[in-house]
Amino acid sequence: MFNSILLVGCGNMAGAMLDGWLAAGYKPDRFTIIDPVRESAPGGIPVLRELPVGGAFDAILLGVKPQNLPEIAGQVEPLAGPQATILSLLAGVELATLQQRFPRAASVVRLMPNLAVALGKAPIALAQSGMDEREKAALVDLLQPLGLPQWVGEGEFDLVTALAGSGPAFVYRFIDALSSAAARLGLPEQQARALALAMVDGAAALAAQSDHAPGKLAEMVASKGGVTRAGLDVLDDSDALVRLMTDTLSAARERSAEMAREARPPD
Repeated sequence: MFNSILLVGCGNMAGAMLDGWLAAGYKPDRFTIIDPVRESAPGGIPVLRELPVGGAFDAILLGVKPQNLPEIAGQVEPLAGPQATILSLLAGVELATLQQRFPRAASVVRLMPNLAVALGKAPIALAQSGMDEREKAALVDLLQPLGLPQWVGEGEFDLVTALAGSGPAFVYRFIDALSSAAARLGLPEQQARALALAMVDGAAALAAQSDHAPGKLAEMVASKGGVTRAGLDVLDDSDALVRLMTDTLSAARERSAEMAREARPPD
């Protein structure tokens, strides 16, 4: 169903999605790129400087900065006819805003992936307007090689953005904090970083395959009076880690909501 896809902007996120699709065996001739600065793309995919006149695409993936939507929408709208689905990576831009910008499009979809799409390991939150069940299933099939597509209510999208979209940055900060702490306590910096990365990689892989919830796995590792328990007691004191992450996600969610308000067209 989505056999011809136009990428409007092919920066970090859209580029990672393209890498994931190509790695999964999708043919390069399914894709066209419009990007003002990118010089080339893998697989010989054409990179245009201007939008093609009269082109017909099944899907148009918007990968520009949210603040550029008003400018780019006027250029893209002639291509967004009744045959096209708008796929938006624009953080904070609501479905209603997309519908106003692209009133003739068959449907509009918000996507919130992260850069792990290039490895086929990203959660991908989806919210849509205008799709029937067959079309929703076809979109899930398109995105399946990139990770785990999940339909969510748009009312939850700001929180899902904070968790699934921004979450990798929080994990990277945690890894950095672990290695920095070990370095402060005496390990060589490079060794501390290597050990922290290997530990997190193995722990995440085990958690993904385990029948136990992560909290249960933590308890299974920590024996009473042992080394791990001594460390967990610090993290668990007054729910310190949970409170910190609640504040972190809350701040990110509020910023996503602010961006949605900023992106709404004036009345």
